[in-house]
Amino acid sequence: MAKLSLGSTFSSSLSRHIRGARDRFHRALQTTLRVPYNHYPYIASNCHVETIFAAFFRSIPQVRFRRECLRVKDGGTVALDWVAGDHRRLPPDSPILILLPGLTGGSEDSYVRHMLIRAKSKGWRVVVFNSRGCGESPVITPQFYSASFLGDTGEVVEHVAARYPEAKLYAVGWSLGANILVRYLGQESDTCRLSGAVSLCNPFNLVIADEDFHKGFNNIYDKALARALRKIFKKHAPLFEDMEGEFNIPLAANAKSVRDFDEGLTRVSFGFKSVDDYYSNSGSFDSIKDVQRPLLCIQAANDPIAPSRAIPREDIKDNPNCLLIVTPKGGHLGWVAGSQAPRGAPWTDPVVMDFLEHLEKGSTTTAGIFDSCDSEVALNSSEGMQLRYLEV
Repeated sequence: MAKLSLGSTFSSSLSRHIRGARDRFHRALQTTLRVPYNHYPYIASNCHVETIFAAFFRSIPQVRFRRECLRVKDGGTVALDWVAGDHRRLPPDSPILILLPGLTGGSEDSYVRHMLIRAKSKGWRVVVFNSRGCGESPVITPQFYSASFLGDTGEVVEHVAARYPEAKLYAVGWSLGANILVRYLGQESDTCRLSGAVSLCNPFNLVIADEDFHKGFNNIYDKALARALRKIFKKHAPLFEDMEGEFNIPLAANAKSVRDFDEGLTRVSFGFKSVDDYYSNSGSFDSIKDVQRPLLCIQAANDPIAPSRAIPREDIKDNPNCLLIVTPKGGHLGWVAGSQAPRGAPWTDPVVMDFLEHLEKGSTTTAGIFDSCDSEVALNSSEGMQLRYLEV
């Protein structure tokens, strides 16, 4: 496999921007990133096929959970699913990984469980944060969750930190969960209790994501997510019967699109004057500049739900705490590639754990993880994954 030394010239339309990730970080990921990104034939040749295949045909590891229902300050409840037996099996200072699934997702999802299994195999304590109504999390007040609301996330992190004060905390988020996680990192900035985080398939800019959601085949995803939202709403509809103000409960209850649901319920619940106002002010693209903890963002260039053009590349490149990987294929929550393809864990899982274990074993300060040099790693899809560093 050809290698380029620092300072060599290479151009590619697909690139991964890294700030200061050249020496120690190179060593952390060299094993996984030097393996060519060989997508699985046929399945990964089309972003929609890959996305749908991963959603319906990826294996679902069996995991026994111990559920904890956490009552939050406003009276609502979220469900934390801990791996059964880990409280007794693991020492109190074992690193903890908090998992934030995507919209309507929870601990039952295959991508969540595969990540959980890998982290568990490394001796990590893992907990899945099921947002209100997701993963059968009980809804006891007339409010769900949103891309903008960070209250529950903050309370979950504080609760986990208080339960295991000797342990370092990390988090991984997917899709909407990734958007919430990055917003939380930006909001907390240098006071954040997390020692590191990973964002996967983050839509970043919800206005752009909404635009693409109504184009061509993407309408299928829109309708599927709207159906999932309606299902959650139906279980708790009596809580919303007497809502006053601008709520349009019939629109939410019969939503044909995610936008319908957000217009009828979400944007009103969280104080936005319109659904466009909600989308404009709920993305995580403008949170990157405030992130003060090590953050790895992994995106797929052909993601139909989290468009590549929405990635805040310049802000990531300018932030010495952030690193971005963009793969040539992967779809949305797919990444059907690597040694476990097609039905096993996504390609991203070993990369994520290499990153997190590097943080856990090394310094928790970004100065010890990222040096002061700017560099860019490029992908050459015709030759697979090439680890190539360029001076920016």
